Parts: sequence; C-alpha cells; structure tokens
Amino acid sequence: MASGEPGAVGALLRREGIYSSHLAAWRKQLRANGTNGLEARKPGRKPKLDAKDRQLLAATKELAKLRRQLEVANAVIELQKKAHAILGIALPELDEES
Repeated sequence: MASGEPGAVGALLRREGIYSSHLAAWRKQLRANGTNGLEARKPGRKPKLDAKDRQLLAATKELAKLRRQLEVANAVIELQKKAHAILGIALPELDEES
C-alpha cells in the first residue's frame, strides 16, 4: 500500500495498471451512489425488455401466427364447401351437441 512517500500512489497505480482517471470516476460514483455505486455491473447495454416483456412479446407473436393460420384454414373450408356445392356432393351433417 502507499507508505506516504511522494509518488508512492502513482507507483502503485502504475504497478496495478490503473489510471488516475479510474480513481476519479470511482470517487465520483462513491459520492453519487454510496457503496452501491461501486458494485460490479454486467458490461454492455441494458436489455430493452425484461424477461416478462420478452415472454409477452413471444406470446403476442404466436397468437398472431395462430390467427393467420386460422384464417387460412377457414378460407380452405369455405373453398371446400363451394367445391362440394358445384360438384353436387352432399356434405355430411355435423351433430351440434358434440
């Protein structure tokens, strides 16, 4: 550690590969946020969406996909009904109770 000799802090910083600007930034964080400001953080940008939002977005996309598939299926059924009517083929009756 620094022994109080002139230049001892500078020598320590050089030996550890720390710039004086790091010390200034750490002191600023300490003043602004206390010891919580010095805690390690994950590098990089914060994610725009949290897990709950990502799950909601995925569910919304899946719902839209299923709605499109349902529209196509209903269109195919209507086409089949028209084809049966044109060809004169009787469609089987469906039980409404089941």
